[in-house]
Amino acid sequence: MGFMDNLKAKLGPAKGKVSDLAQQHGGKIDQGLDKAARAVDQRTKGKYSDKIETGRSKAKDAVDKMARKDEGGSTPPPPPAR
Repeated sequence: MGFMDNLKAKLGPAKGKVSDLAQQHGGKIDQGLDKAARAVDQRTKGKYSDKIETGRSKAKDAVDKMARKDEGGSTPPPPPAR
């Protein structure tokens, strides 16, 4: 068993727990992300607003994706490699 296989086997149960938590507390997580983004934006005096917004948006998408995984929602398959 390779290193990555071993790591995946150990992290498997944690993945389900994270998914459950994301589903139960998605609203609170979103509020925390918004609050953190505002704080960072204020400290940088708006210099990196576009990058902060992009990061916040990606983080929210990731939380939504984790929460949907438990609901049986599926993500579309990746495009075939060329």
